[in-house]
Amino acid sequence: MEINLISDTVTKPTQEMLEAMFTAKVGDDVFKQDPTVNELERYTASLFGKEAALFFPSGTMANQTAIRLHTKPGDEVICDKWSHIFLYEGGGVAANSGVSCHLVDGSRGKITAQQVKEVINDPEFYHAPVTRLVSLENTTNKGGGACYDLSDMQAIGQVCEEHGLKYHLDGARLWNAMIAKQQNPKDFGRLFDTISVCLSKGLGAPVGSVLVGSAEDMKKAMRVRKLFGGNMRQSGYLAAAGLYALQHNIQRLSKDHERAQDLAQVLSKKEWVMTVEPAETNIVIFTLKPTVNEQDFIEKLKQKNILISSMGQGKLRMVTHLDYRQVMHDYVMEVLDKL
Repeated sequence: MEINLISDTVTKPTQEMLEAMFTAKVGDDVFKQDPTVNELERYTASLFGKEAALFFPSGTMANQTAIRLHTKPGDEVICDKWSHIFLYEGGGVAANSGVSCHLVDGSRGKITAQQVKEVINDPEFYHAPVTRLVSLENTTNKGGGACYDLSDMQAIGQVCEEHGLKYHLDGARLWNAMIAKQQNPKDFGRLFDTISVCLSKGLGAPVGSVLVGSAEDMKKAMRVRKLFGGNMRQSGYLAAAGLYALQHNIQRLSKDHERAQDLAQVLSKKEWVMTVEPAETNIVIFTLKPTVNEQDFIEKLKQKNILISSMGQGKLRMVTHLDYRQVMHDYVMEVLDKL
């Protein structure tokens, strides 16, 4: 059996999720006539205490739509140097919205209120771009699934309010953060102007993300989604998977977190490992000692039917997920222990 720990995006729908998809009531979502999409949007908005939500084919499109909503060409977005919107969205901030990023050197992908305050441009200084938006990522992907404390996000929110800045959360793995920190989604809803959440990572749906915000912003987001080519027709078949995931797969994320901590613990004891970052959620990032060839190590695991990924700069990554079962976990732990 192949054990894929490359990402939590590799999951396949369970039989129960497939049944929900096959029996979904559908219509034409471009005309807002798909009842299952409408239900998913209402349900997600209500979770966060927001007025409205919009279903997207991908988290990248949801994030890019939020940036387009909150900025004008020439503006600047404050984000961490490891942010997904900067590193892994194809330069979309520039191509789609004509804005630049002011990169902050945070800790494991997390930035502080003081750091934000220090890089806000003086709006009267016309030589510099206008600072318009602060974007956080929770959990942080390249930061190894690190989670913000709510108080830290609230402090940044206070800075945004004082300076008239919009506040967006890339919450692709926000479900993991909320389980790990025992947080309430409505706390996030009160804090951010917009939040994107992914259904196809830890929650196990095959595709899709949702953007939540005010009714006015989501009305504008519909136009942006159309512009970006994201309108779909009978997308209720996909939305049904997302709705099932939200209603059945959130609490079980704690099991993924436990297994990630097990992996981190066994790695930390191996003499060929140099560093292991704290495994707060379902991502384990580690580095090898200089005497160990990274590609040889990845290949050795592959020969034992275990797939992991390299994030560059010596960082290796394992991600636990819905399809990573206990029997697989036992085998991986044994292989790592004997290497």
